[in-house]
Amino acid sequence: MKNIMMIGYGAMAKEVLSRLPEGVDVGWIVARAAHHAAIDSAFGGKVQALTHPDHCSGLPDLVLECASQQAVAEFGEAVVKRGWSLAVISTGALADAALQLRLQQAGRQYQGRVIVLSGAVAGMDGLASAREGGLDSVTYQASKSPASWRGSLAEKLIDLDKVSEARVFFEGSAREAARLFPANANVAATIALNGLGMDATRVRLQVDPHTRRNTHRLQVCGSFGEFHIELSGNPLASNPKTSTLAALSAVQACRRLIDGGFIA
Repeated sequence: MKNIMMIGYGAMAKEVLSRLPEGVDVGWIVARAAHHAAIDSAFGGKVQALTHPDHCSGLPDLVLECASQQAVAEFGEAVVKRGWSLAVISTGALADAALQLRLQQAGRQYQGRVIVLSGAVAGMDGLASAREGGLDSVTYQASKSPASWRGSLAEKLIDLDKVSEARVFFEGSAREAARLFPANANVAATIALNGLGMDATRVRLQVDPHTRRNTHRLQVCGSFGEFHIELSGNPLASNPKTSTLAALSAVQACRRLIDGGFIA
């Protein structure tokens, strides 16, 4: 049996916990103290609720972040300094160059590691391979419903109540997108980390009142040739800002603990 530590107890974390593969169990959940009673109730006291990873006396096989960019900034370095593996879904946190550097340095010094999950997008293996031969351009566009953009900076850039057709309301770098839209633009950071980097990856964010899906379009050009990917994913019913595929990428990270990534 493999044991994981979960960081977060929101919509995505609960989705992942409900789908844990056989042979993987959760031993610890790092969450705000206000959630601890609910965690104890849900797991019958068999899961230890923590406010910080440093309070764990055990040895998790994987620490899985399914919370927020803030959680990566708050807990990531502590996890890596214990020599543990940290799988990150809120990759936009790494748009903070200083944080990324600290995590890299901690990994080298303490033999911990950070795993960048693919999240809500496909083709990251091909993008990383193409990078080895040299990339000329990487462009990413996200298109989501008005509901998916509520509570974000988008509300100040465009009237979500009155938009009647698909409209691009932001164009910039992946670093800008990830920092300005922390709950919506982790895909931009994931693409940047596998490709041209945070500043050279171009990003467009769009609102579409005629869709209920989160659509991701990726165009990559380089010495290898070029490829285009379009993925239209269903958001989580409990949180329209989050794609179901992002939660499933975290589930797959857990499955790899027991099958080593081998697919028969």
